[in-house]
Amino acid sequence: MMELTLLLGTNLGDRQANINEAMSRLNAFFGTPLRQSPVIETEACGFVAPPFLNAVVVYKSARKPENILKLCKKIERAMGRTDTPEYAPDGTRIYHNRIIDIDILMYGEIRLDTPELRIPHPQVTERPFVKTLLDLLPA
Repeated sequence: MMELTLLLGTNLGDRQANINEAMSRLNAFFGTPLRQSPVIETEACGFVAPPFLNAVVVYKSARKPENILKLCKKIERAMGRTDTPEYAPDGTRIYHNRIIDIDILMYGEIRLDTPELRIPHPQVTERPFVKTLLDLLPA
């Protein structure tokens, strides 16, 4: 069993309800979280948009990273997320508003770099609010 650290984000609709619903669905699958950050409001990164609510949650898991990604995408779709990733001609990601986003930040000591999944997630070092959320996790 390894520690799985997930980042949740939302900037559409009832943002707090979106975070709560995603957490409920994740808890139904992984069980009680080991740790959970407070929910904080952050500015959109990479595009002009309404502010996001974000939180980090840590679970114990022995599942394969690819299966965890499939679960996260399934929850996103079930909650109404319809967009698919888009990329500019230079290869940079084009970001959009979203009802929910669930990213795998870290998974134990696993290092993975595939077109579908990068662990640790690049946002761990690229987005200041992610470090803030990680710092807010209970010991």
